[in-house]
Amino acid sequence: MPNQPEANNWPRWFDPRSRSLGTFGFILNRVTALGLTLYLLMHLVALGQLAKGADAYDGFIALVKNPLFKLGELLVIAAGVIHGLNGIRIALNSFGIGVRRQRSTFIALMAVSVLVIAFFAYKMFSEG
Repeated sequence: MPNQPEANNWPRWFDPRSRSLGTFGFILNRVTALGLTLYLLMHLVALGQLAKGADAYDGFIALVKNPLFKLGELLVIAAGVIHGLNGIRIALNSFGIGVRRQRSTFIALMAVSVLVIAFFAYKMFSEG
């Protein structure tokens, strides 16, 4: 029965072999978008809690000073930087700009992302 789809096709989606760098860029953009959306929802819930008064605000400030919370903030910054720069690359390619240099553009923008994230990490964790 050649027209029937195989039941085991879905695991191939998770197989990184024989994937192009563009595919990884596409997946990275989608994953960071989902992460940023989840962060936005959590942010709105946290802001709703702050409307409960001064005690809630003081508790929130104590939570924000936790190093684990700072790590979470760094992940949000990383997702925003990666999503933004990768999105610029995708938008330019959509207009036919840099299509032949997608690989080098992706690598260069991800290198810039690493530098920007490292800068933010230094600033966040070196200052009290």
